[in-house]
Amino acid sequence: MATTSDIRKGLCIKYNNDIFKIIEFLHVKPGKGPAFVRTKLKSVTTGKVIDNTFSGGHKIEEIRVETHKYQYLYKDGDQYHFMNSDDYNQISVEKTILDAPELLKEGEMVSISINTEDNMPLSADMPASVILEVTHTEPGVKGNTATNATKPSIVETGANINVPLFINEGDKIKVETEKGQYIERIKE
Repeated sequence: MATTSDIRKGLCIKYNNDIFKIIEFLHVKPGKGPAFVRTKLKSVTTGKVIDNTFSGGHKIEEIRVETHKYQYLYKDGDQYHFMNSDDYNQISVEKTILDAPELLKEGEMVSISINTEDNMPLSADMPASVILEVTHTEPGVKGNTATNATKPSIVETGANINVPLFINEGDKIKVETEKGQYIERIKE
């Protein structure tokens, strides 16, 4: 059994007869009253996100997980197929487990956490950023770099990303996976 002091981002816990992954947390020590931990929990079975507050020292049931590197192969409906880069075993994962499936490109490496009790995949952690090619956007305008104006674009995976006005079709851009935002243009 773990306590609230063991809470960290990515920890999988058993709570209300379901398995949740902690996606955000904040330890709060008010001037008056006992300390507590505010958390955002994502259900690994349904993908639903809930807010919950644990009182200080509250016992939580931690799930033992193993994390392995997997390479993304292809999508089949709501199933995403991955291959373990060590032993070449293949695994399929529900779309709800993935944080940003629209940014997943074939060959991309992700870390998948697997429950050691029943060998079920619990969560998939994307890399911090991915490099994608812009397949459709309005033509770029020379000299439009001083303003923070953006325009919509579609990248090779089909995701819609807002990019600066100087980005053209065929440009490669770095995208932050957590928020799905443009970071920078990649020069070849």
